Amino acid sequence: MKAVIIKRAIYEEGSCLTLQFEYNRELIDLVKKVEGMRWDSIGRCWYVQDGKDMLAKLFRLFKGVAFLDYSNLKQKESLLHEEVKDERIIPDDITGVLAAEEEEAIASLRRWMYHCRYSQSTVANYSAALITFLKFIKPKKAKDVKEGDVIFFVDDYILRNRMSYAYQNQLLSALKLFYGEIYKTTLDIGKLKRPRREHRLPNVLGKEEVESILKAPLNLKHRMMLVLIYGCGLRRGELLNLEISHVDRVRKLLIIRQAKGMKDRVVPLSDRMLERIREYQEAYKPAVWLFEGQGKGSKYSEASLQEVFKQALRKAGINKPATLHWLRHSYATHLLEAGTDLRYIQELLGHKSSKTTEIYTHVSIRSIQNIRSPFDELDL
Repeated sequence: MKAVIIKRAIYEEGSCLTLQFEYNRELIDLVKKVEGMRWDSIGRCWYVQDGKDMLAKLFRLFKGVAFLDYSNLKQKESLLHEEVKDERIIPDDITGVLAAEEEEAIASLRRWMYHCRYSQSTVANYSAALITFLKFIKPKKAKDVKEGDVIFFVDDYILRNRMSYAYQNQLLSALKLFYGEIYKTTLDIGKLKRPRREHRLPNVLGKEEVESILKAPLNLKHRMMLVLIYGCGLRRGELLNLEISHVDRVRKLLIIRQAKGMKDRVVPLSDRMLERIREYQEAYKPAVWLFEGQGKGSKYSEASLQEVFKQALRKAGINKPATLHWLRHSYATHLLEAGTDLRYIQELLGHKSSKTTEIYTHVSIRSIQNIRSPFDELDL
């Protein structure tokens, strides 16, 4: 029987139950039925706000389908009834409470980050990481933190809960800003070692798979959104932030404003793509945003776009754990396989460094397929 591991963790919503399991479509469909359930792309788990009967709801939901391993919760509950010498060794739901001056310090950092034009997602992620850290180190106060407290948190919280490299790196970046800009402290975050960088290959779909996904939606708007993501190599947010004026029909360009890293860039639009966009605009007549939500002039939501892609996957019969970003990866890889120079692909994707773009050379089949294994030379 399939296993689901349940733990507790702190998110912006407060104490939450996290669910981790190997990819399984049946389990994912069940999880989505829980009201308030969300996916944490950094921690690679599902989470839902903890409540009086949430654990019981999960047991009823997975009954006969999966085994729920909640031993971590039971172990942590037992700590509450034992004398613990180090007060900082606390359960995963982190019971510490921030002092008023600490809350104000985090609010000051948010204001400073907004002033420096950090993205909303970065501000939110840094704030959440800091809140978790400061609650974990209680009863120690934020102003008294030393390097050893950070190491303790990494070892006893991040590593113990098998959280990702990205979360650990994000925490160190948040601490560096927090103590450098707000407390002006001598805490030397720079001495703390960054985790060794993970080298993961991008996930790429075959051209036939992409074609089946793009053909799947019957709704013209849904199909057009997926077509633009693949056809122009867009990120999810870049698509949703497109305005009507960003389609330059004269120069045949799509203008992407203030994307990741606050960078503008342009992507070429073919006559075929421009015709598709024209047909879509005539049918839906958007007022401001190229893709509007239910209300006139409102932006299409990220959650709705995700659902469009999931439905397209199901209809196309693709069982891979694909995300919208796979379409962007596929765009870059297919360009490379068609002979497009890597420097142009870097510009089209908006990568700051060519090293980021070079990852696609590792998944391109253009050269790999010409390599013959020595096995093929054997007379067997």
